[in-house]
Amino acid sequence: MKENYIRAMDVLHRACVIAAGACLVVITLIIPYGVFCRYVLNSAASWPEPMAVLLMIVMSFLSAVVCYREYLHIGVGVLPAFLSGPAKTYLGWFLEICMLATNLFMLVWGIKLVETTWFQSIAELPVVTAGMAYLPIPAGGVLTTLFVIERLLTRQFFKEPGPE
Repeated sequence: MKENYIRAMDVLHRACVIAAGACLVVITLIIPYGVFCRYVLNSAASWPEPMAVLLMIVMSFLSAVVCYREYLHIGVGVLPAFLSGPAKTYLGWFLEICMLATNLFMLVWGIKLVETTWFQSIAELPVVTAGMAYLPIPAGGVLTTLFVIERLLTRQFFKEPGPE
């Protein structure tokens, strides 16, 4: 069962990388379009900037999830470096439980934020509501929680990122 879960997390990880990369590509396409409309056509399009901001938010949350799984997130490795054996394992469990609590907080309160703002429109982009703009918060909480569970199952708490 653990192997199946890890394989599923590999697929999810790959999907997050692809989605974050797609966001970056779309941002790089729509920003020059906005500049072209404004300075060449003298008619500014209202949607490229808010769309780029929304895509940046999605990309940021997905990239954070990817960095967590690949052990590239910000962390202070001084204390684990001085510990060994059971003390290091206990610290790993403690830190992952803190991560779990943080991400469950993001999930629960993020859903409440999305529900509260679901029908508030964004003036520059009326197709998208404020609630939709906040969806990456609970989604990031869910995705990171799944990767925290994977780390708890594998018990690889402190691992140096491998070479590309």
